[in-house]
Amino acid sequence: MLRKFLSAAALALAISTPASAFAPSHNNFAANPLRTTKAESPSSSTALECGIFGIFGSAKEETDLRSHLIQCSSEIRHRGPDWSGYMTFPASDDTHAHGIAHERLAIMDPESGAQPLVSADGNVIVAANGEIYNYKELYADLKELGVDYTPKTGSDCEVLLPLFEKYGPTPDMVNKLRGMFSFILYDKSKDQYVIARDHMGITPLYIGWGDDGAIYVGSEMKSLHEHCNRLQQFPPGHIYSNMGDNAGEFVPWFLPEWKTQTALPTEKYQADLLRHAFEKSVIRRMMSDVPWGVLLSGGLDSSLVASIASRHMQRQSKDFPQLHSFSVGLEGSPDLQAAKKVADYLGTKHHPYTYTLEEGADAVRAVIKTLETYDVTTIRASTPMYLMARKIKAMGIKMVLSGEGADEVFGGYLYFHKCPNGQEFQDECKDKLDRLHMYDCLRCNKAMSAWGVEPRVPFLDADFLEVAMNIDPEEKMIRAGADIPKEDRRIEKWAMRKAFDTPEDPYLPDEILWRQKEQFSDGVGYGWVDSLKDIAAREISDQMFANAANRFPYNTPTTKEGYRYRMIFEELYPGQACAETVPGGKSIACSTERAMAWDESFASRADPSGRAAGVHDATYDETFEADDKVVTREAVVA
Repeated sequence: MLRKFLSAAALALAISTPASAFAPSHNNFAANPLRTTKAESPSSSTALECGIFGIFGSAKEETDLRSHLIQCSSEIRHRGPDWSGYMTFPASDDTHAHGIAHERLAIMDPESGAQPLVSADGNVIVAANGEIYNYKELYADLKELGVDYTPKTGSDCEVLLPLFEKYGPTPDMVNKLRGMFSFILYDKSKDQYVIARDHMGITPLYIGWGDDGAIYVGSEMKSLHEHCNRLQQFPPGHIYSNMGDNAGEFVPWFLPEWKTQTALPTEKYQADLLRHAFEKSVIRRMMSDVPWGVLLSGGLDSSLVASIASRHMQRQSKDFPQLHSFSVGLEGSPDLQAAKKVADYLGTKHHPYTYTLEEGADAVRAVIKTLETYDVTTIRASTPMYLMARKIKAMGIKMVLSGEGADEVFGGYLYFHKCPNGQEFQDECKDKLDRLHMYDCLRCNKAMSAWGVEPRVPFLDADFLEVAMNIDPEEKMIRAGADIPKEDRRIEKWAMRKAFDTPEDPYLPDEILWRQKEQFSDGVGYGWVDSLKDIAAREISDQMFANAANRFPYNTPTTKEGYRYRMIFEELYPGQACAETVPGGKSIACSTERAMAWDESFASRADPSGRAAGVHDATYDETFEADDKVVTREAVVA
């Protein structure tokens, strides 16, 4: 039985069965919905949200390297509690050695697909994290190109082996993939290793350089930071190899026009096109042979994901059991209330949970260790999600759909009310997407993976981005104010709201479809952020904070709350190299520094809460200032 304890962003859950079953599972959750196209229909494939780790060019003896490999990889075993796989190889110079490790979380066909995967001739080895949705299409395409490959496992990631055979370690190889992934590949015949990360950095990946010249790569920083004198996040949309014309360089492979062009896109807004593209993206991610669900905060983004999933399931079969939904927040929080409205409308069996301020505060240190960040807004939002993920896993859930990415694509944050023109809008959205791997993708993936749960994010689908990011930004901009005629006014994310505003066949009730943006750290309850500030005020003295620049010369915290998180982070991940993996700079309501110039009031209100932007219904009053100030002894004497 579920017990009312925790919770976090409302979550719709469904137990899936093999696609052919169409029958209620013994757990009384919903069965797995089929994908609509033949090329994407479910079968025995193994999708994996796992942990990968590799060491290349180590000076250690191969036996010692294996022990070291296992030790490092064990730091990320929470990402893949189902099985572990380790392989080591002598380098071609016979003086160095390589190793690849894989910590497995099986989502599809858990009986097979153990990694690392090995080619038929034994030369090519690959370990992958994530999933490749179009693997069947790729097998068909490769066959037409003369690569007749027979898969040995049900793993969708096995398609990397014939792709490498055809295209080699090139951007063309990775650009064929549709999904979320990071992978490590080694070709023994050439002593060549290849590392790549998905287009948005949905899956985390770090790279570092050891004292002996070895290259370390791992899904999380905790697996390598103690052994590297230099490290960084592996850049999304890039590939890296030790051979070729660009050996030792990060080579970009994700270069769509919307990302590279300076001129503004000119595609006119088409509601049907946008709606169909997003529906396809959600349905594409609805395959699983294990329990799965949908995060549902009651905001627009997660509610649309839940609605599309629910509608698709009902259209596949009326025999599906009732979809379950779960919400999290402080007692009486905006998200809990909105989530119940969505659940009632969609007909889910709803389970609202609450967490207390004390329970949240107790988890902060574990959250910082898990997420490997000291970013204030990330920690605020991650804590309830981290608590929720533990409950999800306790219920036997292994996969969830989530709404991350919508605000970056459509300018959904409240500070976009102050955006002056289409150029600024487009540039800000592009920059937000470029940095998403350090914020929301990091939060969602690591908070869930801490408990062995895989999150999937339909808004960041590459094909959906191709549609959404090529819309003329003037069509996405917020239009508000007394000088704007009522019929011409548009709130944040109007483009998505309008696309799903179909009165003849509604997806959501109007009060949800047109609900004001709530950032997750606010939506779980406004008292949550305020309590974190109060704790920091008690723990960080004025004297400590006055010396912040001396203790933390890089990315110096400007608030006591930020100082507290930074102090915990430094205890767990000491050194400049670790600190530099976390972004900094002034921000209001999650903006980049560019947007700080959009409104004069932003300079003193640079807090990541949506209430700081001055347009929220519960906005901070005009006396609010974000940065903490310390009254010095000299000022008191004066």
